[in-house]
Amino acid sequence: MSARVLVVDDVMPNVKLLAAKLTREYFDVITASNGSQALDLVKRESPDIVLLDVMMPGMDGFEVCKLIRSDPATMHIPVVMVTALSDVADRVRGLEAGADDFLTKPVNDVALFARVRSLVRLKMMMDEWRLRESTSGQFGILGGEVPVQAESVERAQVLVLEDNLLDLDKIIETLKRDDGKADAAETCATALELALAEDFDLVVISLTLLNEDGLRLCSQLRSHERTRQVPILLVVDEGDMSRVAKGLELGANDYVIKPLDRNELRARIRTQIRRKRFQDRLRANYEQSLSLALTDPLTGMFNRRYVGAHLPRLLERAADSNKPVSILYFDIDHFKKINDTYGHAIGDEVLREVAARASRNLRNFDLVARYGGEEFVVIMPDTDRESALTVAERLRRRISGSLIKVSAAVGAVPVSVSIGVALGCRQGDNAGDLLDRADKAMLAAKRAGRNRVIADPRDLSA
Repeated sequence: MSARVLVVDDVMPNVKLLAAKLTREYFDVITASNGSQALDLVKRESPDIVLLDVMMPGMDGFEVCKLIRSDPATMHIPVVMVTALSDVADRVRGLEAGADDFLTKPVNDVALFARVRSLVRLKMMMDEWRLRESTSGQFGILGGEVPVQAESVERAQVLVLEDNLLDLDKIIETLKRDDGKADAAETCATALELALAEDFDLVVISLTLLNEDGLRLCSQLRSHERTRQVPILLVVDEGDMSRVAKGLELGANDYVIKPLDRNELRARIRTQIRRKRFQDRLRANYEQSLSLALTDPLTGMFNRRYVGAHLPRLLERAADSNKPVSILYFDIDHFKKINDTYGHAIGDEVLREVAARASRNLRNFDLVARYGGEEFVVIMPDTDRESALTVAERLRRRISGSLIKVSAAVGAVPVSVSIGVALGCRQGDNAGDLLDRADKAMLAAKRAGRNRVIADPRDLSA
């Protein structure tokens, strides 16, 4: 995963060491030596994450973090404080200032890289939702943005998997300070059953369970659509960074180390609840407002109008960040024959199922649109040509791999798609040309025999 990381520290050897470590992991690193310079780079370079020292002359890291969080243009950029301070009170102060994490020097490399990757994934998803809200604002539908820090943390519903009664009581008592309620589970199976049955603001999972594997529950929660977006807070033993890294890789959002400090626990819980409620509000407001104007009523997918508004903005952002955007343009093979043989009602059933299969086999921040008739467009941010071809081939197999059940007497019909792939990664790329190139690649797939994937040959050098 590529990402631009801003490293802020007034001690040059610290900057060089951290920059070297991140560069070896293929991150793009920019640096600042003081708070003012950092704030200027945050606005000008739009980094994906900020690694921020606390003890700096003039403006310290706490103040820098507060200023980043107070600016609507930068408040969604993840901030990790990296400092020699190790007191719990300092960690809590950093978290309350808006930091996503507080790592103590010397930094554990495993924890650092896992944290950076986890927060970058979160930012990618949040950026996509914010961009979609911005697109809807273009139609005059949505109002201004409310800061994440303004979200309420009260009366949260939290699921807790912890078999240590002392720690469980501490978590429950901490939640009560904000009128929160905890549902306790003793096993992963019980926890998963509860998570799938109810709506939770947060799931707290202990990785110190005697007879259960908390990481297995993390994986299960992320594999179900209902629980995919629920934040996960891990409770771990000090020094168990390998399991922390694995948990973050599986989709956990944060972790807290035993012995639990109530103030730090409360600060981390509040951060996750605010973020969850902010994202829920964005999604609900956006979906409700745009359902009629910008979605296809048959499939529930975005429509051509939305693509025309969203794609140019996405390409502008991609050009600024030097990250590619890939387009899949696909068409249902012999769709007219389905309509002519079984009727348009059956054709509609096929369209709905193809759209559903496409949605199920893409990332949650990829965008699927019905572009017209039996044609669909998939927009994939931060996706290079090779990855796009892999996704396109998987999508083709998932759609054509099994019959589509229909209400006609035949019971089910075979369906395949032809997919064209095009890449937008250069300054000056525009939405119309990119869609046209993907469309022509799709037509080439049709001419080559259908039920296949072909990429625009002009992207071979990209």
